[in-house]
Amino acid sequence: MAAPASTAIAVLAGPTASGKTRLAVEVALRVGAEIVSADSQQVYRGLDVGTAKPTPEERARVPHHLVDVVEAGEGMDAARWSALADRAIGEIAARGRLPLVVGGTGLYLRALLRGVVAAPPRDPELRARLAEEAERLGRAALHARLAAVDPEAARRIRPNDLVRVVRALEIAAGGRTQSELFAGHQFAARRYRYRYLALDLPREELHRRIEARARAIASGGILEEARALLARFGPALPKLPIGYADAAAAARGEFGPEELARRIAVEHRRYARRQLIWLRREADLEWLKPPFEPDAVADLCRTAP
Repeated sequence: MAAPASTAIAVLAGPTASGKTRLAVEVALRVGAEIVSADSQQVYRGLDVGTAKPTPEERARVPHHLVDVVEAGEGMDAARWSALADRAIGEIAARGRLPLVVGGTGLYLRALLRGVVAAPPRDPELRARLAEEAERLGRAALHARLAAVDPEAARRIRPNDLVRVVRALEIAAGGRTQSELFAGHQFAARRYRYRYLALDLPREELHRRIEARARAIASGGILEEARALLARFGPALPKLPIGYADAAAAARGEFGPEELARRIAVEHRRYARRQLIWLRREADLEWLKPPFEPDAVADLCRTAP
């Protein structure tokens, strides 16, 4: 679906645990908006606690789109998400309401606002060979292979993130690296009229919030969700959002809730750092300093260029 460049949207971004969800609900109520989630983890059904989805009460107050759209283990990428977001934005605008895009997945946001990078298509045979190589030699060996051809991508992608490592190698096999494609695409034409805002918390405050969220996740039902995943998939779990591999290990009795909370906090701090690095590269993004007053943010959202 082609995005009409005349459609005005507002975007509220920021790192994990920065307070986007709660603020977005208050802003949406003030401007007559519906929320389109730009969160690559909240798309999965049944993975609620570990991804800190909007609560049932928040979703009852304001319509939310692109939450709970795929099953765990099913693929979702920026191109597919962007097409779904285009559809949701068109429907929201047709109702005379403001589409408010909320999330911290920078690649999804760039795909929506600037378009999807024209990357090589998927190559099933190459993917199978790379997966076999990872199984035989280990994921670290495959990551080292990526570092040799695309060092910047290797710095962005964790060694155990097999899906993204394979995709980056697949793109490099086409003649241009993923990093080259992203760099050349950064200033493509806008697909929408938009106001792009992001929450900029002091590092200490952000880390305090992450610690509190990690404790809440560890004690709030992620173990039950992990047990359900183990019952469904067995020990060979698919790629899952942050925290679920550790929760599965805890569910198997490998360590207790305090260690689980610690590990989740570490992963979320790393994730927040990657999100901030990505967002700080966006030339047309406006950083907001606390306190984040809903009325003031709502005024900004009403003024898409």
